[in-house]
Amino acid sequence: MLEWQGWLSLGLTLAVLVVLVVSKIAPHFVMMGALVVLSATGILSPVESLAGFSNSGLITVAAMFVVAAGIQASGGVDMLVNKLMGTPTNERSALLRVFFPVAVLSAFLNNTPVVATMIPALKSWCKKINIAPSKLMIPLSYTAILGGTITLIGTSTNLVVNGQYQVLTGNPGFSLFDISLIGLPTALAGMLFMYLFFPRWLPDYKDESPFLNVREFTIEVQVIAGGSLSGKSIISAGLRNLGRLYLVEIVRGDHIITAVSSEEILHDNDRLVFAGDTEAITDLLKIKGLSTASTDHQAKSAVALNGLVEVVVSPHCAALGYAIKEANFRQQYGASVVAVARNGERIKQNLGTTILQVGDTLLLEANAEFIKRQKYNRDFLLVNQIDYEKPRHEKAGLAWSILIAVVVMAGFNFLSMLDAALLGAALMLLTGCLKPHQAERSLDLSVIITIAASFALGMALQKTGVARFLAEQIVAWSMGNAIILLILTYLFVSLLTEVISNNAAALLMMPIVIEITNAASLNPIPFTLAIMMAASASFATPLGYQTNLMVYGPGNYRFVDFLKVGLPMNILVACVVLPLLIYFYPLR
Repeated sequence: MLEWQGWLSLGLTLAVLVVLVVSKIAPHFVMMGALVVLSATGILSPVESLAGFSNSGLITVAAMFVVAAGIQASGGVDMLVNKLMGTPTNERSALLRVFFPVAVLSAFLNNTPVVATMIPALKSWCKKINIAPSKLMIPLSYTAILGGTITLIGTSTNLVVNGQYQVLTGNPGFSLFDISLIGLPTALAGMLFMYLFFPRWLPDYKDESPFLNVREFTIEVQVIAGGSLSGKSIISAGLRNLGRLYLVEIVRGDHIITAVSSEEILHDNDRLVFAGDTEAITDLLKIKGLSTASTDHQAKSAVALNGLVEVVVSPHCAALGYAIKEANFRQQYGASVVAVARNGERIKQNLGTTILQVGDTLLLEANAEFIKRQKYNRDFLLVNQIDYEKPRHEKAGLAWSILIAVVVMAGFNFLSMLDAALLGAALMLLTGCLKPHQAERSLDLSVIITIAASFALGMALQKTGVARFLAEQIVAWSMGNAIILLILTYLFVSLLTEVISNNAAALLMMPIVIEITNAASLNPIPFTLAIMMAASASFATPLGYQTNLMVYGPGNYRFVDFLKVGLPMNILVACVVLPLLIYFYPLR
């Protein structure tokens, strides 16, 4: 029988699930609250309560966030999006473009770096194709989970269970593709299910950031002479389908091309005039081969500019009545005009010849000192500081090489996943693929705290005997029937992995099931494979698998969003896995 510590742990677990489902309280606050209760009541010691914060899996996730940030800051994400993802016409087409690369990569790599790398890529891609990230982030995590079940090395759970199987049975263990007979059909069925139903079931949480789509700017950019876009057509350069950005005209010397064709070939130093909103403009400025068109006669290297700010021209501005080209912005303000809007609408004349008026909204490329000076300067009213840094495209190849090296070192066991991830993060910083402040911003503290605090609940369920008590009850309920035991084994591990880690759920159940199969002369192989599949197939909550937690924030999800699509996925996977195990493997 359970003692009071066990009942409290069980009740606290249920309370956490209820609060996450019915309230909008952030998961990291809920999980930290549970941690405080477990520590204050003495169920867990301080060391046990905080063990999650030093867990190697958590540190690996944090390090991979930094590695992924290096890919993004170097423009490697844009390379991936432009060359691999393309421009789908609808959500289902977008899902198909996510499924294949993620499933294949996750089958042979740890799915944590796969998801960490794909999150910024998908966020950038979603803005480009005008699809809410909430439509693709859960499918990203689920596809990575399904891909991990295809081979023995796809997830650490498979390797852990295989190792324990060898110890407990004395058998040689499983080969790389032994699980593929079950995992591959399951992955295909899961992706088909997502393709058919998720576009309707997943929420459409559009970005509601301030200053988005409230005004239309005119911006000019220039094709860098000898750059990657010179000689390409508009469509092949990726400048036609830019979502909230429209190519108005091309200025080529003294000639102006309007109604620009998709097949128009770009020339060196072409000036491209676009109309669009603030966020769309920041995406345009990240495209390799383009630079902001200089609007004043100062040398472009005169002032180092490294950020974007949105300002309104005040009645006291010294540049009033001057054309932008003649206002000497770089010399006078330490800034350069990137785009301009008047009364919320774009200005149809050439940007450089636009005469500034009171109330004009300017998008400025400025240095850090500009914002400080505006506290004492009456020329402009600061509206918004935009989170933008121009990618270092020359580092993109190096960044991808570092990620590949991380994967190879971990995949071939030259280094542990933790050491490989930490080394990769360090190399991203040392080689200049990203700056220290970008690395700091990449660490999503809410996700990290949630993952770390969730370990406390799992440890409490194990330490107080709740998990073992429930496992023994499940085995007793089978009444000696091999098929019922297989079904109950799968269902229990599937439920347990939603509230404690998948590795913990599998390790808890393995010795109990192996002992039962030995005593009843049952074949341990299908039961072991059932544990592998059930421990990995964690879809119903963001707590069960770390990739679910990783996409929680970027998708702007609520806990109930996972329940809505995850429960049907759990049921589907169970309905595929169990018949396959019974058909392909003799239970006795």
